[in-house]
Amino acid sequence: MPLLPGAEPLRHDGGDVGVLLCHGFTGCPQSMRPWARHLADRGLTVSLPLLPGHGTRWQDLAVTGWQDWYATVELELRRLRERCEQVFVCGLSMGGALALRLAALHGDAVSGVVAVNPAATLPRVQGYALPVLRHLIPTTRGVTGDIAREGAVEVGYDRVPLHAAHSLYDLLRTVRGELPRVTRPLLLLHSRVDHVVSPSDSALILERVSSRDVTETVLERSLHVATLDHDAERIFADSYGFITRLTARKTARDGA
Repeated sequence: MPLLPGAEPLRHDGGDVGVLLCHGFTGCPQSMRPWARHLADRGLTVSLPLLPGHGTRWQDLAVTGWQDWYATVELELRRLRERCEQVFVCGLSMGGALALRLAALHGDAVSGVVAVNPAATLPRVQGYALPVLRHLIPTTRGVTGDIAREGAVEVGYDRVPLHAAHSLYDLLRTVRGELPRVTRPLLLLHSRVDHVVSPSDSALILERVSSRDVTETVLERSLHVATLDHDAERIFADSYGFITRLTARKTARDGA
């Protein structure tokens, strides 16, 4: 099946610090590519995979589930760990939830987490109705393209298959239960206005994680797809600063 423009995965071999980037539900690597390029240009090893069922047509997403999406990023984490001394995981929206799950389950294999508008819930009515609705209605309108910057476009599906949405609901419920197991340093950036994921999801995450090194940044000028919006450069710079701070701290500790 041909890929949508920009949906191609990106891999860059750089130094011994690796970064795994996870895109969002119904989106593709296009929404994360400028971020990945920014980090690669600074010498980091970067992996930006395409999640199963994404980047082609919504019918392909309908026959996948959260276990498939998580297995892909978990495999990429293992690959990065084989060649890098430290690995950081980053994600947008559902990708933020996947990154948090990696940190919860893999502990010291993850040096830090950067989450942008991470998802932790679905609206209660939608969540409760999905088990029934998915057997009656195959799709609903898409959620891509929530961007304030004029001319910016997110590549993704214009329809959401409800079987996949139900699996997303299960993923987020699973991740919420695992948040207390997240102990790694966390940089969480969220938009003040977001029409896809409620900013209250970020508050829930910050309340439940066990990380002691936590930085919260409110993005004033961007909507949900902040990695393509007005605050994109801030996300790129802050994440690189977060990574270099932690790698420098480890280097100093190892040399002591």
